[in-house]
Amino acid sequence: MSNNTLHIYTDGACAGNPGPGAWGVVMSFNGARKEMADFVHYTTNNQMELTAPLAALNSLKETSRSYTIKIYSDSQYLIKGMNEWLNKWKRNGWRAKTGLVKNKALWEALDKLNQLYDIEWIWVKGHASNELNNRCDFLAKEQIKINGG
Repeated sequence: MSNNTLHIYTDGACAGNPGPGAWGVVMSFNGARKEMADFVHYTTNNQMELTAPLAALNSLKETSRSYTIKIYSDSQYLIKGMNEWLNKWKRNGWRAKTGLVKNKALWEALDKLNQLYDIEWIWVKGHASNELNNRCDFLAKEQIKINGG
């Protein structure tokens, strides 16, 4: 892992959709690792997938383009949203083919942070051999379990 790259792994989970949910994050920079997770009483899986990278980025102490951030997620919704759909949605007044874009406030918050940092959004296969993605999944599901979800 590059000395100048912050690696952020994220995952969201929901017990029922909608229902009790949670997100998990693992951040790695120069060999140091930080984990975060939180629970929400009533949410959707997609909201948790968007909230995880928001929480990670909001936890950073400084805004800097002097390093690269790589965000890894098994959520096609998040990765395609950031890499493919976001600019079209904004041009179309936050409309998608199926109507108004869901979770607009979360997308707007991600867009704002995406403009502050040098971020690469990367899809990883979920529930596979990616150790840090699996750890995020565990952290999220553990939050649901601990909180009675």
